[in-house]
Amino acid sequence: MLFELSFLAWLGLLVSALLIGMAKTGLHGVAMPTVPLLALMFGAKDSTGLALGMLVAADIMAVLYYHRHADWSVLWRVFPAAGVGVVFGTLMGDLITDAGFALAMVIFIVVSLLLMVWQELKQSVWVPKHPVFAVSAGVLGGVTTMVGNMAGPVMSLYLLSQRLPKQTYIGTVAWFFLAVNLFKIPFHVFAWETITVDTILINCLMVPIIGLGAWTGIQLVKRIGDKNYRWFIIATTGLTAIVMLLRS
Repeated sequence: MLFELSFLAWLGLLVSALLIGMAKTGLHGVAMPTVPLLALMFGAKDSTGLALGMLVAADIMAVLYYHRHADWSVLWRVFPAAGVGVVFGTLMGDLITDAGFALAMVIFIVVSLLLMVWQELKQSVWVPKHPVFAVSAGVLGGVTTMVGNMAGPVMSLYLLSQRLPKQTYIGTVAWFFLAVNLFKIPFHVFAWETITVDTILINCLMVPIIGLGAWTGIQLVKRIGDKNYRWFIIATTGLTAIVMLLRS
């Protein structure tokens, strides 16, 4: 596969790698075009294994830079449920329809968005800590990250609802996705067989581009204030919900 890729396929990979690097270091939402782009070039299911390698590389870069800023009390509320979601997504990946998957995502995103907007407009300091909310976010995040590498909107909104400062939010997101994406690798290798020698070689070639994207994301995030950053995440997540609804 490595030597059979067209110029457009390589261009798509380069763009995807750059956007993934930017997204993982704080500009969450900018990597959304990579999901349909890679699916178009390599197939919906096969592209998830290829994307996973790039995501892990970007996760490592994000953790190296933001590792001191994570809120582990928030992470431990969602880790077990996310693990269950990954297993469920692995078993049910071929049975979940695109329309049903998109609808579940959109419902969760819209409800969470309304909560986020209400918090911002009312300048509320109330933080939703009910276990049902954390478990729902964790399970849905695990399923969506396994089925389509699309847990970003779900977890972004959940962690944003916890009123974390910008640096802590980014560090917490980075640790969450590094742990979950590493947990997913055996399922992609042995259950779905979507990670191969070819995908690993392509991932290695993309590392410098991912690094460039990560550096760009860090520099841009530094220039965004906490309040504006929260609105940026809300806006990009809302756009994601609209795109998913239109595609479904």
